[in-house]
Amino acid sequence: MSAVSIIVPARDAAHTLPAALDSVVDQRFCDWEAIVIDDGSTDATAEIADRYASRDPRFRIASAAGAGVSAARNAGIAIANGRRLLFLDADDWLGPDQLG
Repeated sequence: MSAVSIIVPARDAAHTLPAALDSVVDQRFCDWEAIVIDDGSTDATAEIADRYASRDPRFRIASAAGAGVSAARNAGIAIANGRRLLFLDADDWLGPDQLG
């Protein structure tokens, strides 16, 4: 179980998702998992998320059927293992000390 589950809903976020996920990787606090929920993207969002997951096992990928950001967040919550939740939009980022 991770201390923090970071839920990242993403739809057609190929241009912004790398900066968001890089900000997660750059956290000084390391006991986290990040769940990227691809919400029916038609761009390279899924491929970008898969690249992060292949490099770092703390990243997990899930899919949603394009039902919107709230449904995507709920899908992430349903599979989260962290003791705390943090919601991160795919076009936002975290400062390096955000988690601890």
